[in-house]
Amino acid sequence: MTDIILTQYSGKIIGPVARVIGYIMNSLYLFLNDVFSIQNIALCIILFTVIIYFLLLPLTYKQQKFSRLSQEMQPEINAVREKYKNKKDPESVQRMNEETQLIYQKYGVSTTGSCVQLLINFPIMLAMWQVIRNIPAYVGSVKAIFTPLVDKIMSVDGYQNIMSDFLKEANVNTVRLNFENSTTTANSIIDALYALPSHGWETLKDSFSGLGDVIGSTEASISHLNNLFGLNIANSPMNLIATGWGEKDFLLIFVALLIPLLSYGSQVLNIKLMTSASAKNSNGETNALEKQMKTMNTMMPLLSLFMVFSLPVGLGIYWITGSVVRSIQQVVLNRQMKDLDLEAIIEKNKEKAEKKKEKQGIYANQISNAARMSTRNMEPVSTSEKEEKIRKWNECAQNARKGSLLEKANMVKEFNERNNR
Repeated sequence: MTDIILTQYSGKIIGPVARVIGYIMNSLYLFLNDVFSIQNIALCIILFTVIIYFLLLPLTYKQQKFSRLSQEMQPEINAVREKYKNKKDPESVQRMNEETQLIYQKYGVSTTGSCVQLLINFPIMLAMWQVIRNIPAYVGSVKAIFTPLVDKIMSVDGYQNIMSDFLKEANVNTVRLNFENSTTTANSIIDALYALPSHGWETLKDSFSGLGDVIGSTEASISHLNNLFGLNIANSPMNLIATGWGEKDFLLIFVALLIPLLSYGSQVLNIKLMTSASAKNSNGETNALEKQMKTMNTMMPLLSLFMVFSLPVGLGIYWITGSVVRSIQQVVLNRQMKDLDLEAIIEKNKEKAEKKKEKQGIYANQISNAARMSTRNMEPVSTSEKEEKIRKWNECAQNARKGSLLEKANMVKEFNERNNR
């Protein structure tokens, strides 16, 4: 496996998003600790997910309304396509696109309306993965738990060689120690300690025999804050199942299996709730958009089932919590969509479209009028008028004030005339 340093991700898009998530997670951790005396990262992930999806609720509502309006306009879209079905010439294609666009304007629907939430959710999910795989790099309160132990380790003579040998012995091959300076060294040691399997702490005590007490207290704190129903959220279900099989801990195997299964089940429920509100259009035909999404709706839960096996449990918690929250929201939204006055919305969108067309028409007339103004339509200047203007210019040039700009221009003119003779 390739060696990596797990400190903060430096990507230009995901990196800043991950740092913001880390700041929010740290605030949630402090809130739970100060108010309820709870130190648990899994609860922070759950709270963060609930907050994010409630903040996205207006966007979710807008997307649902987009879906309903898409159903209503689909027969008109299909009629336009049927009208130009066998016409492939550029003029017919242009007319078809114009008529289709008019229908979109009439219903107030954007062709990219259903993509906005995905464009927001996807970077958050990728950034969440960066945060969960190395919590101490982003959550300052968790990093502070490691600091006393790291200071003690770095005070031991020859700690660099001891730590390198320890990582090989503990089979931690996903972290590379960085000894460039004290800061990077401390961060890379924290990365290594956070990635330790349960048996790795005992190996660490053997490597640094004089630090048994601080190693034991740090291990207890980290195990407590990373624990959810006996699972270490920094580990993947696959690794936990392997550990459970090796230790004959079948309860651990069962709980680890629940994470990917719950991820699959919660997404299936969420998709069913979404599609039940928009299964048929007014003509009883399957919605074209739903036809396109049918394969994706089948594959996405299966994809999450297999991905969650190999990703940290914490990301599975984020996935499951998000699906549950969306399902609750969907139940409420489905009731709202049933009572939605589509006719009123369509009429309002028609008015907006007419105003937009009217404004575009005004601009078009202004451009057209400007285009009709041609210099060919202007009356030509007569020869006598030209000669009179030249005579007046020469008089002014001859009587130019000494040192003025006009005198200098006159000198340049005379110089050019002499050279051209």
